[in-house]
Amino acid sequence: MSVSPSPASPSSSPEIVTAPVRAMLVLGTRPEAIKLAPVARAMARSPLFEPVVVTTGQHREMLDQMLDLLQVPVHTRLDVMRERQQLSTLTARLVDGLGEVVRAERPDLVVVQGDTTTALTGALAAFYEHLPIAHVEAGLRTGVLDNPFPEELNRRLIGRMARWHFAPTPRAAAHLTAEGVPEAEVFTTGNTVIDNLLWVLTEGSGSSAFSSGLRRVLLTLHRRENQGATMRGMGRAMRRLADRGDVELVIPLHKSPAVREALLPELADHPAIRVVEPLGYLDFSATLAACDLVLTDSGGIQEEAPTLGKPALVLRTTTERPEAVEAGAARLVGTDPDVILEAATALLDDPVAYGRMASAGNPFGDGTATERIVAQLAEDFGADAGPDRGVVPLVASRHEGPGSYSTA
Repeated sequence: MSVSPSPASPSSSPEIVTAPVRAMLVLGTRPEAIKLAPVARAMARSPLFEPVVVTTGQHREMLDQMLDLLQVPVHTRLDVMRERQQLSTLTARLVDGLGEVVRAERPDLVVVQGDTTTALTGALAAFYEHLPIAHVEAGLRTGVLDNPFPEELNRRLIGRMARWHFAPTPRAAAHLTAEGVPEAEVFTTGNTVIDNLLWVLTEGSGSSAFSSGLRRVLLTLHRRENQGATMRGMGRAMRRLADRGDVELVIPLHKSPAVREALLPELADHPAIRVVEPLGYLDFSATLAACDLVLTDSGGIQEEAPTLGKPALVLRTTTERPEAVEAGAARLVGTDPDVILEAATALLDDPVAYGRMASAGNPFGDGTATERIVAQLAEDFGADAGPDRGVVPLVASRHEGPGSYSTA
């Protein structure tokens, strides 16, 4: 089976095909695994799709165990990571490696998620072979090209190549149409991270990393733009917060040497601070569910925390997820240590303010984003295995433009 959009028009519609549609899902980091896992599982359950999962190993030590846990079999593993390699080197190695895989496997479409270097190069490899691209979590923008770096540029470039733009929120969808993406190619679905979190809480049994009855504060830090002196200052703020005497801080420490060099000297040897190795997804979900407050520069945690009623302080100067801030579930506090400490202290000491954030609700979806994504792809491919295979075509949801979660 082959799909041949016009080389001059990467967004042109695929031809009607006979199922199963061969979908290559490219992922390399922990967040990509979390957010593409429900799509891979849904495709594997459907006779209309044949998922082919390719991992680049961008977060290799975190990936294999997680994908087994999430019930996502891997078809091909690349080995492109080198310690402290430059982005240009990583990008070149990924484009070359993924290009070889795409040419060997000849999928009908390539699915990428978010804004990582893996996502960008997966889209490029597909574009170079004239294959249509589906972009999960499309349309996030800060408006600042180098913040976050390099993610803001990555997602804008993917947006120029993709045929399907699966936006998590109406705001993200509006960003795309404002940039000239046809409304017929933009679908507001919600975020698949909510689908996976709900699946894990139902299917899994993780263990919380907290060990005391004190107020429980979870901290995660990793972003490139925060590394160095900025991150050291955040570490000092956390030490001052721990000096309160009524809190327990848990910090799952990212594998990045730059993160460890910044944080370990500031956090070591404090009785109220637990620095742990990166947690598996089940254990991290259980730890997030058990915390009272989360401080993070992660994008995914901004999306997950509201589902669990956990106020989130976002330790960044910009966010491509302002919906959580506008809903009142998160607060963008920046990177100044004094401001961070003041914001955390206020929430821990003011039960009214805390309650407002904890009860704000989640603007990022209702747990059915995957159904919308898979249904739309099936509809647009005209997937039908024919009477000899006894397959009933999936009925797709047609969304009423980019501003709602409406289904047919």
